[in-house]
Amino acid sequence: MKKEKETKKELELADTVEGMNSSDYKERFVAEYEQLCIRIRKLKRFVGKIKYAKYAGVEEPKHDCPLDLLEKQLMTMTIYKITLEIRAEKYENIKLPDLDKEDE
Repeated sequence: MKKEKETKKELELADTVEGMNSSDYKERFVAEYEQLCIRIRKLKRFVGKIKYAKYAGVEEPKHDCPLDLLEKQLMTMTIYKITLEIRAEKYENIKLPDLDKEDE
């Protein structure tokens, strides 16, 4: 008998509202990190769809911004994510959620 794969709900921006409104800066830090991961995940998927369409010769998703600029934005956001991770671990003693699985 096959086990059904568990479907885990992806974190969405609305899920981070409570943390962003917290009076505790560590909770706000975690919420900011979560929001950044969500935005990276969504931009990565969008960039992937554009690249796939170019490769497959099909109609690209609507986008007004050049692909190379979207890729630069993704790279910059990823650098910011790494910066937050370093700050959390080395300086702030903040445990960040493992959201890398959602980025794949």
